[in-house]
Amino acid sequence: MDLDALRLGLQALRVNLRDSIRRRWNRSLPLNEELSDRCERARYLGFGEGTSIYDSTIVIGNVRVGMNTWIGPFVVLDGSGELTIGSFCSISAGVHIYSHDTVAWAVSAGSMKYVRAPVTIGDCCYIGPHTIITKGVTIGSHAIIGANSVVNDDVAPWTMVAGSPAAVKGRVILEKDQLRVQC
Repeated sequence: MDLDALRLGLQALRVNLRDSIRRRWNRSLPLNEELSDRCERARYLGFGEGTSIYDSTIVIGNVRVGMNTWIGPFVVLDGSGELTIGSFCSISAGVHIYSHDTVAWAVSAGSMKYVRAPVTIGDCCYIGPHTIITKGVTIGSHAIIGANSVVNDDVAPWTMVAGSPAAVKGRVILEKDQLRVQC
């Protein structure tokens, strides 16, 4: 096998993919994202129709996702204690959702077990970039979670929360074609 020819062929493929993606969607992606099919990966994982998941996202354990959900890059979906995400959700870049923690295990020098509890995210939720959702949390449908939040308690439907720890900032209201948050 001629490695130089292979390298040149791969470089030509990269240039074609890069240019095609830039023309079609006006974006530039890392090579692994150029080569992957986000919808095919979602189908492979058994997620709902129309859902997409970036190649850089880590999926662990039992994760169920509804239809038409977008899962961005560099996300962690930990379903070791069960994770369910509804339909029409947007899981932004860098979000970490954990259904377990290792605090007791670490502090006890391994004599205690990992603690697991299911996480549920309803339909039509927006989870802002770099948010952390901890084990046992339920987020109701139509909720908005602000960027960089730490969600360690349940979030009611139609509620906006933000902060570390996340606190209620307002009520989500849809009026005709307008979205607003009532503080």
